[in-house]
Amino acid sequence: MLDTPPDGAFDRVTALASQLLNVPIAITSLVDTDRIWFKSHHGLDVEKIDREPGLCASAILNNVPYILNDASLDPRSLANPLVAGENGFRFYAGIPLNTHDNHNLGVLCVIDYKPRTITEEELDILRSLAQIVMD
Repeated sequence: MLDTPPDGAFDRVTALASQLLNVPIAITSLVDTDRIWFKSHHGLDVEKIDREPGLCASAILNNVPYILNDASLDPRSLANPLVAGENGFRFYAGIPLNTHDNHNLGVLCVIDYKPRTITEEELDILRSLAQIVMD
């Protein structure tokens, strides 16, 4: 999957995630040993970043949603250049893309430039979309 061409199905999922959760950015990422590669990205014109500052690298460490309601105030992300730098990300919600043998490959995430909360209904939508990605 790494470095494969864009795929309309993945692009539709990220566009739908952005629309349904009313956020400007949605990404389907794959976390490699030294980089985070975006299989699909909506609202952000970047195809990959180094693994080190990546929020997705933190999100794959557990099998639960990774939520930052205000990343500028959250101790897990205060020094992150994606938060403190020119991007200024504030909200991040990611669902790990988990395989049948319990390995997290990446994340379906939504991002906003302003702080916000996510409802349980929105999390359910994100979980469903993540399952579609894995299917």
